[in-house]
Amino acid sequence: MNTTADLPILVGVDGSASSVDALRYAVTLAGALGRPIRAVMTWDYAALIDLYPTPGRSPEKETAAHLDAVIARAFTEGRPAGLTTRVVAGPPASVLIAESRHAEMLVLGTRGRGGFTGLLLGSVSAACAAHAHCPVLIVRHEKQEGRGEKQEG
Repeated sequence: MNTTADLPILVGVDGSASSVDALRYAVTLAGALGRPIRAVMTWDYAALIDLYPTPGRSPEKETAAHLDAVIARAFTEGRPAGLTTRVVAGPPASVLIAESRHAEMLVLGTRGRGGFTGLLLGSVSAACAAHAHCPVLIVRHEKQEGRGEKQEG
């Protein structure tokens, strides 16, 4: 059983620019607090599209490879110490809420689109903020145009 000191900073990753920002922020936060960090990415079969599994295809392995690629993109200098990953089948909000039972904090990005919709939380962020079993930090992705930083996309 984990002691309180062992509880990780949990970060939900989906590959979006805001989730990469959340991952970077969570690693910084985990380092400052002396906590391990766990990046979680989910996968699910698309309803009515994958009625019959494709032989040789593994959504879990594909998702794990995608998560590794996102981590490599986020941390070009190398994988941060203390960072573990977990790939879980299921809807993102449900998975992250369940995972939050064993976390010190949950860090998420939000997929704001700019204008009025940019002020709204995504459905996963909103659900986790309302139902997580630990504090939730939502990192908003800011466009970096004109600030000398490279725009993703």
